Amino acid sequence: MLLAAMFGLSATAQSLTLKGVYQNNRYDDHADHFYSEYVGWNSALQKAIFIVENGIYRMDWDGESLDTPYKEPPVNKADFFSNGQFTDNDKALWANNFNLMVGNSGAVMANGVITTVFSRTDDQTAEDGSNRFTVRKWNAETGDLLSSQDFPESACLESAGMCVNPLDGKVYGLFYLTAQDLPEEIVNDPDFFVDEEGISSDTDAGYCLCSIDLETMTITPITPGLYYSNFVTFAINAEGRAFAMTSGGTAGVEAEDGKNYDIDGNPTGASLCEFDLATGMKVETQLPATGYNSQYMRQSACFSKKDPSKMYWNGYYNSGKGYNEYGNWGPLPDRYWKTNGKYDTSLYEVDINTGETRRLQNITNRFTFSCMWVVEDDVVDHRDVNADGVWDIADVNILIDIMLGKDSADNYNGRAYVTDDAQVDIADVNMAIDIMLGRTPRP
Repeated sequence: MLLAAMFGLSATAQSLTLKGVYQNNRYDDHADHFYSEYVGWNSALQKAIFIVENGIYRMDWDGESLDTPYKEPPVNKADFFSNGQFTDNDKALWANNFNLMVGNSGAVMANGVITTVFSRTDDQTAEDGSNRFTVRKWNAETGDLLSSQDFPESACLESAGMCVNPLDGKVYGLFYLTAQDLPEEIVNDPDFFVDEEGISSDTDAGYCLCSIDLETMTITPITPGLYYSNFVTFAINAEGRAFAMTSGGTAGVEAEDGKNYDIDGNPTGASLCEFDLATGMKVETQLPATGYNSQYMRQSACFSKKDPSKMYWNGYYNSGKGYNEYGNWGPLPDRYWKTNGKYDTSLYEVDINTGETRRLQNITNRFTFSCMWVVEDDVVDHRDVNADGVWDIADVNILIDIMLGKDSADNYNGRAYVTDDAQVDIADVNMAIDIMLGRTPRP
């Protein structure tokens, strides 16, 4: 619901329902920080059971206001613990597993499954003390933990964000690659990435647009080099256009409209970048900055298929910087959050064509998400063959090409099976035509 609420502030906006994977802000020293509740020791499971804030959250946006996010599915202690005793061990384990739903290195929801990537240093797992990644898969509806697998640091699974491209069904993301050998044409051409800084050797670290196989968690770099911007999120719209947001974080005093401007009156702060999924390169645009500052911490964004021109961004309220008691400018301690809004978050609407950005509403209790999505988009038109949100002759032509061997159903992520019989034949074509003409309800 948080996401939905974020999406529709304008009078013409439709109501939306959003879901996201809750991402912990780090604990600070104020009284209202998020907590975990110790339920008790479960002797049958040989586990201490906790109820935590982690989980799948929902937000409703009615076009005017955003509700406080709430966990869905909910965790109710009474469902598995009563009178000092555990009454349902399976439910207790399910609730406890939300401890593990952490996507501090990225997360994505694809085909009803949430994939979270958790990175940490673990001396017991890696003898050299290097980072390791734990990848967990979750049922997006029930919250059930489906699998858990560890990967080495060399897998380079840390990302600024991952997202499904509706046009080809593949997952893409901006992944942070470390100790990578850059191609000679990059090293020898200082103007190749004219807008980048810090390329000083053929071994460096930075972001690269990649595709990723969620079965093997293998990334395939697309960009012929690395980017060094502070990207904080990544999203793809229904047209297959990919966008990333930078954190901004410039100093400045907000104007009456709540935005920051430079001396010439130009907006400063976080900026929107577009990427070509085929080449991995930035698309040259002249979009202005958003005018809003944000912290260099994990955030999330998504699009509604109903309007591919608007990106909804769950970002921080400001850069987290200010003047301390000594008069020095810089990152402020956590204890100042109540006065500087350091950990406050907002829902923003970004027009990808003009760069115009609006802060729709602040989000109660500073919720942030490691990924988020529009619920209706995952349910409605899930067999719309080319995933453009419309049943038309293009879908029919694809089905005919598959039948004639000119295309493959594998390219459409199951959407070509209109009749749900795992094969493409004339029955699928007929049903698609009936849907297009309004003779059959959409599946």
